[in-house]
This record gives sequence, C-alpha cells and structure tokens, in this order.
Amino acid sequence: MTVQDTPSVNRNDAETAPSPEQVEAGVHRIADRARAASRRMARANRAWKDLALEQIAQDVVARRDAVLAANAEDVERGRKNGTSEALLDRLTLTPARIDALASALRNLAGLPDPVGSVARGQTLPNGLRMRQVHVPLGVVGAIYEARPNVTLDIAGLALKSGNAVILRGGSAAAATNHVLVNLIRDALDTVGLPSDAVQTIDQYGRPGANFLMKARGRVDVLIPRGGRDLIQNVVTNAAVPVIETGEGNVHIYLDESAPEEMAVDILLNAKTQRPSVCNTVETLLVHSSSGAAREVLAVLADAGVRLHADERIRGILPEGTPVHDATEDDWGREYMDLDLAVAMVDTMDEALEHIRTYSTGHTEAIITNNLANAERFIAEIDSAAVIVNASTRFTDGGELGLGAEVGISTQKMHARGPMGLKELTTTKWIIQGDGQVRA
Repeated sequence: MTVQDTPSVNRNDAETAPSPEQVEAGVHRIADRARAASRRMARANRAWKDLALEQIAQDVVARRDAVLAANAEDVERGRKNGTSEALLDRLTLTPARIDALASALRNLAGLPDPVGSVARGQTLPNGLRMRQVHVPLGVVGAIYEARPNVTLDIAGLALKSGNAVILRGGSAAAATNHVLVNLIRDALDTVGLPSDAVQTIDQYGRPGANFLMKARGRVDVLIPRGGRDLIQNVVTNAAVPVIETGEGNVHIYLDESAPEEMAVDILLNAKTQRPSVCNTVETLLVHSSSGAAREVLAVLADAGVRLHADERIRGILPEGTPVHDATEDDWGREYMDLDLAVAMVDTMDEALEHIRTYSTGHTEAIITNNLANAERFIAEIDSAAVIVNASTRFTDGGELGLGAEVGISTQKMHARGPMGLKELTTTKWIIQGDGQVRA
C-alpha cells in the first residue's frame, strides 16, 4: 500500500505538534514529490490515465464501508461541534453519493484528453510551423472544507489532465479524506502511475495550508473552494497564483411574462433540491406585474423555505404565510440553507441594478416568455453563468458535460465558470523550422 501517514484527527497535544520549521519542511517535501510525479503524469497517455480513473472508481465502491464509516465519524464530530445542517449535508456521504462519485470518475475517463490538443496552429510565410498546444499546469494545490466529494472530483480531474495535486481538505472531513486519499494512492500504485500525484497536507492543519500558499515555485496554482472566509484568506495571503472560486449569491429574476407553472418548478428546484450548494438560488427578484409571484411564494413557503421579504412582497403573500422582514444584510447573503431573500421591482432596470450591486459573479437566471428581455438579460449580466428558463442548479461541471469540476471560477482570467479538464491545463507554443533565422 502507498499510504500517506496522517495523524489522528483529534490530535491536540501541543507538546508533540510539529514546529513551524518542521511543518514548512514537510509541506516542501510533499510539493517536491508532487513535482517529480507531475513530470511522469505529463507523459502518461490517455489510456493509462483512464485506467487509473477506472481503478479509483472500482476501489471507492469496493471500499464503500470503510469510506462510510470514516464519514460517519466526521459527521458525528461535526454535529457535536455545532456544525450547521447545511455544512453537515455537504460533509455527508451516502451509498448513493458514493455511486455517483464513482460514476463521475468513469464519465471523466470517457472524455477526450485535453493534453496535446491544439488550440491553434499555422505555417507562417517564412515556413515556420507553429502550434499552441494544451499542457498540464503541473502541481495544483486545492484548499477546501467539509466536502469529501471534492477530494475525488479534484483528484480525478487533476490526473486526467496530467497534473499532480496537493489536497488540504480541512479538519471537518479529515477521517473521510484520509481514507479517500489512501484509496486513490493505492489505485495509482496498482496501475503503475506515481502515487505522489495525489497527496494531502491535512496532517499539518492550518499551518500546513499557510505554507502551501507560500510555496511559490513548488506549487503552480492554488484553487480554494469553500465559503467567503476561506476563499478570501487564500486570495489575500497566497504567494502562489490563485484561481478564485467565488461564493454563490445567486439571483433569479421573475419577469412579468414568466409562466406560473414553469416559475414554480424552477424556483422549487433551484432553492430546495440541495440548498447547501453554491448554485442554489439565494435571492428572488419579482416584477411587480408578475402573475406568477403569489403562487410561487406560497409554494416555496409550503416547501419549508423561510422567506426574507421586503415590504411590497409581504403585501402580496397569502395570509398566514411565515415571513421575515428583509434587511440590507439579506441581499448579500449566501444562506446555503432553506432561506430566500425576496424583493419586488417595477422594471427590468431595477432588477439588473440590484444584481449588479449584490452579485458575486456566480450565476444569475431569468424566467420569462419575452425573448427581448431574455436577450437583454444575457447581454447585460456579467456573471460566470447566465441562465434563461432553467434552474440555477445546472451551473455544475457534471451537469454541463465536464465530467466533474474543480470549482466554479468567478474571475475573468484563464478560467471562468465550472472548471473542468481544459481549465486545468495551460498552453505551450511549439515552433518548428528548417534553419530559419530572423532578419
């Protein structure tokens, strides 16, 4: 077995805790091993990488009981520590979720290999043959929290795209991640790929994450995935280049022409299907002339959604509907729970201005039967994903055919929106000649 040692998740003995110098040295050793592994992964062909993904998928199902036992330990510890229900939902694995993760790995194996694909190429007038090809990033660091599914998603995407990855999955999922990382490393060893292509620094806790952020030259890129505090901590403190994945203060605008049945179905799915994830709707903007508004809000309330509404929305709610007065804080909130901020607007201009003011640049949607309004919404909304007449839950790498996702980038450099295989590559220029020299 290619086990990476991890201390007990309950270890709090200050006398035996490693010094900062020891933590830094340990993180650097892991990064250096990842660098060596990344060179081997960059040379691995598609068949070899796909074999590894299939092996991981088989092993995660075969060792399901061990994964679930470790996950139950994490969930119980989280519940005792007062972890919110939303985070507990993200933390929890079930047999069905494990099957879905294995299926995602197999789907990933079926996707084309981005490495070596040509972005553009031509023969120049002087006879030089030029190609710009996709190549792996190298060593990817991923910092996330309470999401053991991300361990498999990121590892699978990194391996398929020819990278090595260093994981910091956080203390909340430490037991689950320990089992998953060792399972992945065993699978890589089984198929003859370097097990050091997937490593964790969870054994070094937050100090390890801090040193990972500073490991410029050893780590090529960092990808944080989690809440606002985690993401901003990485963006602010990292010396390593960061691909920023943002929180999801997601909006849906209910246009005056929105059909009632469609609006009800979309809002129910976008808010209640899995409220703890970043693509769930957090704010509903209702046109004052909407004929669907009253029914939509009644159905949401009946489904257990806690409405945080402005004065005009409160005035149209069916009598007896539970409601909270919306405050300024509600418009910027990512609830990640069964809460929804609701405001009434008189024009599309008002809706667009509200979204510009409070959006995190993740996903915005419009429900409408007016083609001109849909086209205007698409043109004027500056977010990573814009959706017309569908649930915001579709902003997801798996749903959009990427196999899985590392995260959803809300920045505008290199990658934007759900990040799949191609987003874990960069490009290299290859220029071939026959003795040409520049005049």
